[in-house]
Amino acid sequence: MTLSVDQLAAVFEELWPLEGAEAWDAPGFSISHPNEVSKVLLSVDLSSAVVNEAIHKGAQLILTHHPFLLKGTSDVNWDSSKGSVLQQAIKAGISVYSAHTNADIVEDGVSDILAKTLGLTDIRPLVPADGSAGHGRIGVLSNAMTLEQFATRVLDALPFTARGVSVSGYPELEISTVALCAGAGDSFIQNAFDSGADVYLTSDLRHHPVSDAISIPRAEAPMALIDISHWAAESLWLTKAAEQLGKQEPAVEFMVSEVVTDPWTFTINRGE
Repeated sequence: MTLSVDQLAAVFEELWPLEGAEAWDAPGFSISHPNEVSKVLLSVDLSSAVVNEAIHKGAQLILTHHPFLLKGTSDVNWDSSKGSVLQQAIKAGISVYSAHTNADIVEDGVSDILAKTLGLTDIRPLVPADGSAGHGRIGVLSNAMTLEQFATRVLDALPFTARGVSVSGYPELEISTVALCAGAGDSFIQNAFDSGADVYLTSDLRHHPVSDAISIPRAEAPMALIDISHWAAESLWLTKAAEQLGKQEPAVEFMVSEVVTDPWTFTINRGE
């Protein structure tokens, strides 16, 4: 059995309503074909390697987390970064759909799955939006641990990436309350600080926001920060999304991509 792309879009939008997306976001179709769909490949990003994987596995649709045309493009020439991938997918008859911030905010969404994977309890949105939905998550560890121990738990919970885990804070700081945002979340640092969290976990942290955050005076110890791979944090959601979709549409095969789209390939550092 198969489904049309429009039928699948309706399933996607039931799980991740488009109205939940931020105004600047661009979820939905980047490419659509009138083909019937029997296999869907899920990936954090769209790339040439992901399209090749979809072709090899016989998928007619790729569901990504990041919208491929979020920042737009001025051309779709074969020798441009966006155009070459778009032409590859179009020639193969593969549709491309994304669920982005609308998949970030929901229960079992991107941040929620990261929080559950880390074993947090009493999980709730860090920045509430509507009911149980909202950006980021805050929760409690069942047993307090040091910052170094928690960073090790984070490392163990994520797929391998070259950059691993970076930490700002005292290794022996006691951690019990954790705030997090899967993906680039430095805009929520103040929310994490105001929540009373012992540590804030997110990706793509920059020098000045981190320097400012660890300098904010607080009666307790300063809030620690942990920076993890953007791809790794969001990749955890793919398995849950495939499971949800498979339950709703068992006639369609939903596969998680094996392509690592993290852009960093290796690091070099000196020992102490």
